[in-house]
Amino acid sequence: MPLDPAAQAWLDRLVAMGTPPVSQLTPHQAREARILPPAGPDVFRVDDMQAAGPEGPIPLRLYWPSDAANLPILVWYHGGGWVVGDLETGDATCRRLCNLAQCIVINVDYRLAPEAPYPAAVDDAYAAVVWAAQNAPRFRGDASRIAVGGDSAGGNLAAVVAQLLRDRGGPSVVRQLLIYPVCDAAMNTPSFHENDRYGLTPASMAYYWGHYCPPGTDATQPSASPARAKSFAGLPPAHVVTAEYDPLRDEGNAYAEALKAAGVPVDFEEMEGQIHGSFNNAHLFPRAMQAVETVGVALKAAFGG
Repeated sequence: MPLDPAAQAWLDRLVAMGTPPVSQLTPHQAREARILPPAGPDVFRVDDMQAAGPEGPIPLRLYWPSDAANLPILVWYHGGGWVVGDLETGDATCRRLCNLAQCIVINVDYRLAPEAPYPAAVDDAYAAVVWAAQNAPRFRGDASRIAVGGDSAGGNLAAVVAQLLRDRGGPSVVRQLLIYPVCDAAMNTPSFHENDRYGLTPASMAYYWGHYCPPGTDATQPSASPARAKSFAGLPPAHVVTAEYDPLRDEGNAYAEALKAAGVPVDFEEMEGQIHGSFNNAHLFPRAMQAVETVGVALKAAFGG
């Protein structure tokens, strides 16, 4: 399908702004240059909290759809190549999913590279789920109905956490939401060569990987590249969303196929005509907003709603 006109308008806007490619910026400059989505929909309640992490408190933002008790929980990891992003980056998406799935959403502000390279983000992501399970009654959540999810680097963390929870014996997770996830450090799929001009580029992914897994780090470990896991059996049901004009398309599609081959139930969608970043900027991408709504409704069903 041709590139969505909404995607072309977004790319034209980036060109007009004159911001250099992320690969030419320092991490600090990249963080300063980010474009935040506007505020998402209102939810019943929002509170900032902290979880106990391996190297200190992990900032969290919790969203409630209502004052009901025993609400299901989605633990969400924002994107940004493990280098850029914070609670504000994922705020609009968390609000949308909170309302659509009628669940508590926990937005996780994990540590970023290069100040805290791999495996810091993984350690924080895992600790946040453990905290959610242990403290669910404290915030009116149901520890028996927890999902993990994220976009891009956050999708990577969600996939990794799902594997770690399986391998370490819990807490149990009922679903994983993987939105154009980073799955493999190899960066050698056809989509990396085809999609080299649509916002996220092969050069920017190399930049992100270079900061997250600096020289001397084995980026092929499953806890960095979840596609390298020895087995995908026993993982929670997944909802995988990729984008046609995204360098990460093929590795996300392949991860969905690997899960299916291992007997894991998978809902899958490749968003035709869309680019990386469209899901978390769905206010500008009508096609991506449809995907957000589909994911939210499916998550509600997975929770038993």
